[in-house]
Amino acid sequence: MKKLIIFVFVISCAADNVSAQSKKIVADKIVGQVGDKIILRSDIMNSLADLKRQSQGQENVVLPSECQILEGQLIRKALLLQAQKDSLKVSEDDIDASLDNRIRSYIQSYGSKEILEEIAGKTVYQIKEDFKESFREQKLSDQMQSKIVDGIKITPTEVKAYYGKLNKDSLPFYESEIEVSQIIIHPKANKDVEEYIAKQLYDYKKQVENGGGGKKFDQLAKLYSEDPAVKENGGQYTLNRNEKTWDPAFLAGAFRLKEGQVSSVIKSKFGLHIILMVSRSGDEAVVKHILRIPPVTDDEIKEAKQLLDSLRKKILDGSLTFGAAVNKFSDDENSKFSAGSISSGRDGSTFVNIDQLDKEMVKPLSILKPGQYSDPQVYVDERGRKVVRMIYLKNRTAPHRENLKEDYNRVASRALEEKKNAALEKWFKEHIPTYYVSIDKDFATCAGLDEWRHAANLAEKTRN
Repeated sequence: MKKLIIFVFVISCAADNVSAQSKKIVADKIVGQVGDKIILRSDIMNSLADLKRQSQGQENVVLPSECQILEGQLIRKALLLQAQKDSLKVSEDDIDASLDNRIRSYIQSYGSKEILEEIAGKTVYQIKEDFKESFREQKLSDQMQSKIVDGIKITPTEVKAYYGKLNKDSLPFYESEIEVSQIIIHPKANKDVEEYIAKQLYDYKKQVENGGGGKKFDQLAKLYSEDPAVKENGGQYTLNRNEKTWDPAFLAGAFRLKEGQVSSVIKSKFGLHIILMVSRSGDEAVVKHILRIPPVTDDEIKEAKQLLDSLRKKILDGSLTFGAAVNKFSDDENSKFSAGSISSGRDGSTFVNIDQLDKEMVKPLSILKPGQYSDPQVYVDERGRKVVRMIYLKNRTAPHRENLKEDYNRVASRALEEKKNAALEKWFKEHIPTYYVSIDKDFATCAGLDEWRHAANLAEKTRN
């Protein structure tokens, strides 16, 4: 149980896969029970099938066994029972928001609402209704887990003690890493160039409206759109009015349209667009768009470099901090609220390997010492835009074996997880005997279910 507790909440949600809902893999029978909460054989098999589907194309993925999935379901049910006993609540709005997010991900995966409904054999409304109770259970289980572990903290003394117990020969080895931040400025195209691009987009709009229709829109998108994803999706996206990840101007412009209507030119943070409304149902919409990015000239690039030069001088003379400069001037949404830090995505660490950075950043970093700032640099970003940035090298580590001085946050994170696991392990040992537990004989040989089997045996003796 110890290694599974934190992981269980990933696999326990997997049973609500759309394809699994529409077609059961095996005939149902009850294979486990905690209190009045039952676990069906199909729950186990559908979870496993869904995990296999999700891991397609990924390397070195180790899927959980049927025994582990059952253990995860038992843990989930026990937490759910305790959540109900403790009168924990989850709001209908919270459930509905989670359901909407899940349905949006399915629509994005399958391509359209119609395809999703065809595969599931149900309407979106019916799918949501089918999932609602499962989502309620999961959220209550999550709340109970949080109630058990959220107050747990780790002290420096505990981190040191945890590190002291580790086998020093098995500690991870880290290559040279750097901690780096940046301020990014997107030079703005001048008005004349922007108006020229807008006229071209209005010409595309007329071609579509003058009898071209959706097929003409698709042709123009493939020829002229500068959206990098146009080759894969033809410029088509599924939107939800309440989803905050979309550019506000793009979202508002799309939802002003009727089906089959093409928008006027819309300016977003990505460039200029025209949007075709393909279909709409309430807060959900399928749209296609053509994106054009007005090119910037040397004058706009020079202006952006001058701005960064002035910021660099203020930072060096102490009249402005780097973090304040990022917050006020940087155009990079990904790092704007983290003082410009580039993250490795690994345990939230701000230390990255040099090969995780874009090639154009490597050269200026090679001549910087920790604490220094680069001159403004012009480079081409992943969207093909010319942008200007200033780089701050905060720290650089030499290749080393993990140690507390250089890797304290990593060690502390693992120590905290171990402490939380221990608290959950203790909680389950205390509470499993208080529940009625039943486990089907098909899972009698499962390793890791001893405590559950012991509770099941006690339940059997009680019945007899």
